[in-house]
Amino acid sequence: MPTIDYMDCFRTGPDTIAGKYMRRFWHPVLRAEDLKPGWAKPIRIMSEDFTLYRGESGRLQVVDFRCPHRQSPLSVGWVEGDCIRCRFHGWKFDGSGQCVEQPAEKEAFTEKVRIRSCPTVEYLGLIFVYFGQDDAPPLPRYRDFEKENLWVETYVRPCNFLNNIENDPVHIPFTHKESEFFLRRPREIPSVVQEETEWGLMLTTSTTTGRVQYLHYGMPNILGFKESDRDHLAWRVPIDDESHASFQLDIQHVKDGIEGEAVKKRHAARTGKLGRSPDELGAAVLRGEIRIQDLEGDDRANIVWVQDYAVQVGQGPIELRKKENLGRSDTALILQRKIWVRELQALADGAPLTPWQRSERLAQLISYSHLPEEAAQA
Repeated sequence: MPTIDYMDCFRTGPDTIAGKYMRRFWHPVLRAEDLKPGWAKPIRIMSEDFTLYRGESGRLQVVDFRCPHRQSPLSVGWVEGDCIRCRFHGWKFDGSGQCVEQPAEKEAFTEKVRIRSCPTVEYLGLIFVYFGQDDAPPLPRYRDFEKENLWVETYVRPCNFLNNIENDPVHIPFTHKESEFFLRRPREIPSVVQEETEWGLMLTTSTTTGRVQYLHYGMPNILGFKESDRDHLAWRVPIDDESHASFQLDIQHVKDGIEGEAVKKRHAARTGKLGRSPDELGAAVLRGEIRIQDLEGDDRANIVWVQDYAVQVGQGPIELRKKENLGRSDTALILQRKIWVRELQALADGAPLTPWQRSERLAQLISYSHLPEEAAQA
């Protein structure tokens, strides 16, 4: 059996060990509101291309990207009922991938033609797909996020998905020093205690002022936390080995005051309604054309994503991970990587895998702060 090392975790194509592991989980691929009935879209996930479409009944389907006849992309065809028809020669496929019409063939052989289809579910404002070859497990449910005031946000970032997942809490006082993060947070480096949980990894951070935060890294690619101002759940989904999409759910609890206004502006900026995109601004920062500390007006509203873009994309190609020099402040990162390597080695060896699940115990953990009133308003 091959010996797994951490560099194997970054590559998620269909023939890689990390890709085989990731395909054992459900992944969001698009916001539900971004796909209308009768529309089809091309999607790329873990270095594979697919066609996602919503039938006229509203039913969601994911099938192969190309028509098997002449390899034309099915996404440029059109939806008929809950089927999709290729624009090139009119071959028609149902949601199971079965070819049901070949209009130019006098002797049709539709029963011999079937393309791949993947289980697809709409949940929490997102479209989830299971890309594994085996039977799909039940889609995990997050009942505490099944609320009307749910915000759904997404972005694409040109770096490996693990660059985002490994965004540890120690970075906050430095990366986000100019942002609204510090409207309610003490300006100090937190101490961090890490532990493996039934969902993956939990980091408990604390400061001298009494602030305690619980950060959950659900295996393989989820971040979750609850605080006084918001409940947050996010998936980092590989597009390929050099880019990923993030799908984020937020239930906001702060609605008034300076912080409430900052939250509203940030949401407007993240949904393309305010200022330049964080991708545009972050790329300009990396080119040395602008400085983060000089952002103002509408461009500053989404400064958090600009800051994260600069440091995550700025980490460069995944091969540079071999040149890292980790210290004691990276113990949580080291544990996270050990968990990944352990699970991939078990998969390679045919050994049992950890049955990760978000328990009620973890779902009920809420970060808290004992900051004095004057410090909270500083």
